[in-house]
Amino acid sequence: MREEIDVIAVNDEVELYVEDVGPEDATPVVVVHGGPGGSAYVLREGLEEELAGFRVIYFDQRGGGRSPELEPEPRLFTVDALVGDLEALREHLGLGRWGVLAHGFGAVPALEYARRFAPRVAALGLVGPWVNFPALARRLFRASLALRDLPEAAAPEDPRLALQEAFGVLEPKAVFDALMFPSEHGRMEFEWLSEGAGILGNDAPGRMFVYNGLWELDYSSRLLELPLEPLAVVGSLDGTSYPEQAEAVADLSGGRLEVVEGAGHYPWIDQPAAFGEALQGFLEALEAG
Repeated sequence: MREEIDVIAVNDEVELYVEDVGPEDATPVVVVHGGPGGSAYVLREGLEEELAGFRVIYFDQRGGGRSPELEPEPRLFTVDALVGDLEALREHLGLGRWGVLAHGFGAVPALEYARRFAPRVAALGLVGPWVNFPALARRLFRASLALRDLPEAAAPEDPRLALQEAFGVLEPKAVFDALMFPSEHGRMEFEWLSEGAGILGNDAPGRMFVYNGLWELDYSSRLLELPLEPLAVVGSLDGTSYPEQAEAVADLSGGRLEVVEGAGHYPWIDQPAAFGEALQGFLEALEAG
């Protein structure tokens, strides 16, 4: 199988780690990982079989994963910057149109890219999308209460206060894990894959996006402006995305929603066969191009 690994300059300041995989003349698709920060490693491990036969571009977003570190400057870590990186990457690779497949936080730059550059997007797929971060903060608040066996209570309106309460006693990872993973097996498999990557984490992207107001970001109204119809795939047990966020994506954009029963935020780990079936709509749209 063809595989080209490179570090590509998208402008004078930013370079991206890129894996260009599959037949060079096949229909291209770019995979946008979640985070902020993180790496495409786990996504490639999970999606490679589903995307066999396509030319797939996996990359680590600016300043994170295997991409060169950047100074922790807020101006470098914005949704606009991530959208610009996607377009610069497409141009560098000499691609006309491509599919865009995003996970979690990656849904926001993917949606904004599709809104601005619709003629360049052959198909748009979103897995476990996060588009409303105040709503996610409220979910984390309620999950923290449940983990501490405290009675249900209304979350503070200010998402920052909700997160302070959610993470005041518990580690953020423990609260996120409670919402993302329906089983210990799924959590351990994800962690095994992540640790196997041997990629040292860099927290600058996450810190800078929070500084720039990530938890006040609600992309929902922009979905009404989307000029194409995405496919949203979500696990029925993904407490970070289902039902509110994934349903909003489908309803407000006029897109389609596929729910994978018994799966969490990483449905290809929890229910691989059902996830493959749910993704077919995106793959068919991509092939139709």
